[in-house]
Amino acid sequence: MENNLNLYNTLTKKVERFVPGEDGKVKMYTCGPTVYHYAHIGNLRSYIMEDVLEKFLRFSGYDVKRVMNITDVGHLSSDADTGEDKMLKGAKREHKTVMEIAKFYTDAFMKDCAKLNIRTPDVVEPATNCISDFIHMIEVLMEKGYAYQAGGNVYFDTSKLEEYYVLSNQNAEELAVGVRESVEEDTNKRSKTDFVLWFTKSKFEDQELKWESPWGVGYPGWHIECSAISMKHLGGTLDLHCGGIDNVFPHHTNEIAQSESYLGHKWCNYWFHVLHLNDSTGKMSKSKGDFLTVSLLEEKGYEPLVYRMFCLQSHYRKPLVFTYEALDNVAVAYGKLVARIAALGQGKVTQTGKDAVEKDGGAGLEEGALLAANPAVDQEKLTEFRAQFLEAMNGDLNTSSGLTVLYDMLKSEADDVTKRAAVAMFDEVLSLGLLAAAERMKEEKSGAGMDAELLSFIEAKIAERKEAKKAKDFARADAIREELAAKGIAIKDTREGTVWEKM
Repeated sequence: MENNLNLYNTLTKKVERFVPGEDGKVKMYTCGPTVYHYAHIGNLRSYIMEDVLEKFLRFSGYDVKRVMNITDVGHLSSDADTGEDKMLKGAKREHKTVMEIAKFYTDAFMKDCAKLNIRTPDVVEPATNCISDFIHMIEVLMEKGYAYQAGGNVYFDTSKLEEYYVLSNQNAEELAVGVRESVEEDTNKRSKTDFVLWFTKSKFEDQELKWESPWGVGYPGWHIECSAISMKHLGGTLDLHCGGIDNVFPHHTNEIAQSESYLGHKWCNYWFHVLHLNDSTGKMSKSKGDFLTVSLLEEKGYEPLVYRMFCLQSHYRKPLVFTYEALDNVAVAYGKLVARIAALGQGKVTQTGKDAVEKDGGAGLEEGALLAANPAVDQEKLTEFRAQFLEAMNGDLNTSSGLTVLYDMLKSEADDVTKRAAVAMFDEVLSLGLLAAAERMKEEKSGAGMDAELLSFIEAKIAERKEAKKAKDFARADAIREELAAKGIAIKDTREGTVWEKM
């Protein structure tokens, strides 16, 4: 285990050495999606960076258990516990039941994650599976005097805490009533910082999903979900909690308040937050109506892993501005990177037996299996490359520096077999699908799987063009190039002769 990871901790406001708790095992929790609509690429930036963090921890030798919730009830259109339930809003929009909406958009989210090589967490738990857990936690909070009932709802009483704003720099005087100017203050609250643990029918008569509780028929507030689901699967202490920067307040602030009041001790040691992806108008948001999705990028001709590389080129704690021009530049860089890997010699990285199974999320091939199956690999050189990659990534998960190590390795004097092994090793974390993309590129260039008639046509035209050039009939040679281009074939003259590839 190589315990040298330095990570920015939102709780302490500084970069510090990451040290997990019990037995070196990492208990990691990720705030999952509210499944009322497609995830936009801004949401997915957070999941990509959390995926890199999890895979880098595993790469460094840690045993990681990662849990993620699915919010299929309880998240209102305002983070200030007001407005319409987002799930009900989605159901009305599409004339479906809430659970139909939840199933459809959960599946869509998982498909997007698969396209981006994001590993499925070890546990994925919908909130609707855990109603009894929420009720029990709220009962304990009420017994301890941290919660009260008013207007039919149950609220957490923030006045009972010595410190509430542990994650943010806000204070009670600065706190706005809600995240939108149109939000009105909830007069049931004793304090404007109090938040809802349980809603009852007195507030939402048209709510589709309701459960019996000691406080009346109703449903849980959003914030209680992550606390209870985390404790259900990871116990009373948590090493690492992840989410987007917009979760810091109020969601994660409220999680800490209710969790530590319930437990009676510190709950989570490290908080990891990813900054926003912005477009030209500011933060990407579903509320704007039109928003960018993975499917839309695909429709425009972009490989999803190009977007993953776009995210990896920037540090997770810096805002990232999306433009199609920037994505085009990354698409070109990704293509050149894959071409460089495809050009490496044929010392193909292989595995046998159980080790041949591809890892979740396209992470790549494990170093130990690479060394065992490829005795030609220069182990000393590979160890050196590994150390360089670890050093780069240990600096607050610096993916940009990690990519630089990859490029420098490819420019080094190491042999091609070792370089391919290093690509596979780095891709356990970067998950850019580099070796698979390189193999596809080589197959396309060789015409593997291509229609025999088209192959014969290409070869005949290249031979005809060669004769035309010999006869100095350059107009005919150019016409043949255009003829091939019309069929989607690009040709290039090299010292070794004319080569072709699909356009």
